[in-house]
Amino acid sequence: MPDTHTLKARELGYDIAGRALLRDIRLDLPAGQVSALLGPNGAGKTTLLRLLAGLAVPSHGAVRLAGQQAQQRGLAGAVGAGGAVVFTGQLLPRLEFPLAIVEMDGYASKRLDMLSGGERQRVAIARALAQQAPVILLDEPTNHLDLRHQHKLQLLLRELAARGKTVVQVLHDLQLAAEYADRAALLEGGRLVAEGSPRAVLTPERLLEVYRWPVRLSHPAPDRQAA
Repeated sequence: MPDTHTLKARELGYDIAGRALLRDIRLDLPAGQVSALLGPNGAGKTTLLRLLAGLAVPSHGAVRLAGQQAQQRGLAGAVGAGGAVVFTGQLLPRLEFPLAIVEMDGYASKRLDMLSGGERQRVAIARALAQQAPVILLDEPTNHLDLRHQHKLQLLLRELAARGKTVVQVLHDLQLAAEYADRAALLEGGRLVAEGSPRAVLTPERLLEVYRWPVRLSHPAPDRQAA
């Protein structure tokens, strides 16, 4: 993919009330790949996602895509609290096609308060997929989804990346990241601990250090990871 399609964070920092939530983040998130932002609670994952989307102004550094800062490009369409989807670009006239993708045909006319938490999440994802945009940013998109829909979503994100999209998601589920992400960025205390392939980043030793708990993941074969 052209370098202009890579979302880049350079010396990125974010302070609030004198407290540094993110410090010196340098990260490339390429087009054509699924990237996962990982780390324990309070690591700075959602803050980083908001900065990548242009929803917050960095205290230091910059986020760039095609040589322009995120806020100049107007990358972000919306973002919410846990489980929300950040989407970019122009909204298509109808949502029926993406609703079908997430198995919610016929739900377009239903009231939001009639849907379960998982159904609301799938509608939010459908809104994201209805955007004509090179970048898709998602904050805990598997929140409220059952096992089958978690995996179907990850397969869909890989398909979108194969079409040239830049896909970035915040995940708490390390096993999903190990199975489906092309790249992993592991954060702790507002700093980038490691980034690269999930197999290289999510080692038992590093996860024990970051999460303070023994973790051993099952990684796919190399040909599955690149699929």
